[in-house]
Amino acid sequence: MQAVRIDGKASAESVLRDVTAAGAALHKKTGVKPGLAVVLVGEDPASQVYVANKGRTAEACGFHSVTHRLPADTSQEALLALIDELNADPAIHGILQQLPLPKGLDADVVVGRIDPDKDVDGLTLVNAGRLASGLADDAFVPCTPAGCMVLLRQVLGDDLSGKRAVVVGRSNLVGKPMAQLLLLANATVTVAHSRTKDLPALCREADILVAAIGRPGLLKGDCVKPGAVVIDVGINRVPAPDKGEGKTRLVGDVAYDEAAAIASAITPVPGGVGPMTIAMLMANTVASACRAAGEPRPRF
Repeated sequence: MQAVRIDGKASAESVLRDVTAAGAALHKKTGVKPGLAVVLVGEDPASQVYVANKGRTAEACGFHSVTHRLPADTSQEALLALIDELNADPAIHGILQQLPLPKGLDADVVVGRIDPDKDVDGLTLVNAGRLASGLADDAFVPCTPAGCMVLLRQVLGDDLSGKRAVVVGRSNLVGKPMAQLLLLANATVTVAHSRTKDLPALCREADILVAAIGRPGLLKGDCVKPGAVVIDVGINRVPAPDKGEGKTRLVGDVAYDEAAAIASAITPVPGGVGPMTIAMLMANTVASACRAAGEPRPRF
C-alpha cells in the first residue's frame, strides 16, 4: 500500500486558525496584541523570502508585526543594540533573528542576547536547557521540531510509549530538540548522524523515522521499516533539467517514492514540515504574549 501523505499545509492552516483565535481573545480580554519582530541582516535571497512569509503570516494572524532590515555591513554592536531595544519593548513578545548572518557577525552571541522569554525560535541556551531538563511547558521549543510533533500526533496520538524513534541529524535547531520531544512523549530514541555506521540497518528499526541531515535523497527505501511513519525535515534544492535549463526543484532527505511504498505515512517535500515551521513560530509568539499578560499559555 502507498503511504498516507501527511498534509503539512492543511495542518498549518488549522494551527494558524487557532493561533488567530487565541490572539484575538487575548486582545479582547487584556488589550494586549501579540507582537513579533523579525530582524534580517543582508540580502540573502532565501532569507528575504522567509522573512516576507513570516511577516505576512503574522499580519494575517492579527499580530503587531515589525521587520527590521539591516545592511550586510551592520556591526555586531549595532545589531546587539537593536536586540536590546526589542527586548525592552513591551509591544514585542517574540524576536526572531533570521539566520544565517553575514560574515563578521557571531550568530551565537546575537541569538544569546535575545530575552529567553521572547525567544520564539527556541534557540537560546535557557530554552534549550529547559527542554533538555524536561520542562517543555516552560520552554519555547524550536519551531520545526514542534511542528513535527504536531504532525506525528495527528497520525499516532499523544502517547508514543513503546515506539522506537530514530532521528537522523544532531543539529541544535532540529535534531537534538526533536529527540528531546520524542523522549518526553515516551518514545525510545536514537540519534544518528553522518558518522553513524550502517545507517540503513539502524533506520530500519524505527517506528518513527525523522530525517534532518540536509542531504537530498540520502535515506532510500532500504532505510524504512514497513509501516513506519516518516517525517522528512530536509529542504534541498537540486537541478531539475526536465523542467528546463537552469531549473531546480525542492526535495527532502528521503527518497520519497521509495519510502512511500514501504511506510504507513510520510511527509512530502514541499508541503510537509515546512508550513508547520511558520505556524509554530506564530504559536510561540501568541504563547509569549499570553505569558506577558499573565494569562494561561494556550496549547496548539
